[in-house]
Amino acid sequence: MHIKSLLLIGIILAAFTVTNAVAVDGGNAGKGKHLLKRSCAGCHKRGGEAEVIKAEEKTMRQWDRFFRKAKRKHPGNTFKEISKRDKKDINQYLFDNAVDAPSEETCG
Repeated sequence: MHIKSLLLIGIILAAFTVTNAVAVDGGNAGKGKHLLKRSCAGCHKRGGEAEVIKAEEKTMRQWDRFFRKAKRKHPGNTFKEISKRDKKDINQYLFDNAVDAPSEETCG
């Protein structure tokens, strides 16, 4: 019984890892962080037209959903003017830093 439980947990974790890896495949998180500051911070800041964007306030799935649906709901033209590649990079940065993103082990 114990071996079956461990096997099931292993399969679930493997499936979860594959699903997350496929979600935003190919984006450049480093570039995305820069693009987010350059392209989005004009409105998304304290006292700005929109609330501050914090990656850790959404899950990885929520960030992916936002980028799939934002083209229809985001006000203004800025989001429409950003290239698909740049959106993918911004999405990757937010995805990698989401509240449920796996974090690297640190010492001390």
